[in-house]
Amino acid sequence: QVQVVEFGGGKVQAGDSLILSCTVSGPTFSGQNLGWFRQPPGRDREFVASISGSGRSTRYADFVKGRFLISRDQNTAYLQMNSLKLEDTAVYLCAAGPDTRFTVDTYWGQGTQVTVSS
Repeated sequence: QVQVVEFGGGKVQAGDSLILSCTVSGPTFSGQNLGWFRQPPGRDREFVASISGSGRSTRYADFVKGRFLISRDQNTAYLQMNSLKLEDTAVYLCAAGPDTRFTVDTYWGQGTQVTVSS
């Protein structure tokens, strides 16, 4: 069974940096897409960034371009978050699967809370 576990959330101040990591384990998962989504308080889940199985292709939401960087090392994904803003406060969830849009056959983590204060 595939398991997705996020690490690294916490409370930071605006302008700070934070690194999230996500480890995917399981007998059938290898070299698939990894992605980060987030769910701000009272709002729907939204896409943040993704990286292909090879690591050569990345995609970002407009609101994080130039501030966040996604990377991976085999089945671990990292999200380097710089210049954090109050509006980045959310539960950040990791997604893993064969679909580049994570709409089908996707495994999800439980999420990790990121709180940005002024």
